[in-house]
Amino acid sequence: VRTARDAVTTAARHLRGLGFRDVRRADRWPPGGIGLAARGLLARVDPSGWPAAPRDVECLWLTAMAESAACVYFSLAGYAPDARVRADALDVPLFVLGPAGVPRPVNAPAVALDATAG
Repeated sequence: VRTARDAVTTAARHLRGLGFRDVRRADRWPPGGIGLAARGLLARVDPSGWPAAPRDVECLWLTAMAESAACVYFSLAGYAPDARVRADALDVPLFVLGPAGVPRPVNAPAVALDATAG
């Protein structure tokens, strides 16, 4: 994964592998990330070189709650320690997009979501 496009493609492929067949680009998304959506799910793909902050996780979670959807966060640079704590408290799955193109779960909600892959 080298570009924002690679990151979005990798995240979409992973979501499809988790059973979300109708993955598409989200209609609206705040700056600094790329949104993906599927029935009952919102995902944020963060291709920046900075670790995601707690506010990034909270914004995704709030947006998903407003849409009555689950959410997933994919990041190239990982997560600040306090962002991981916040994600755990909100039950937001966090994945890191590695250079090999395989999303790696970094918290318990992500591990549980990955276990649903078939």
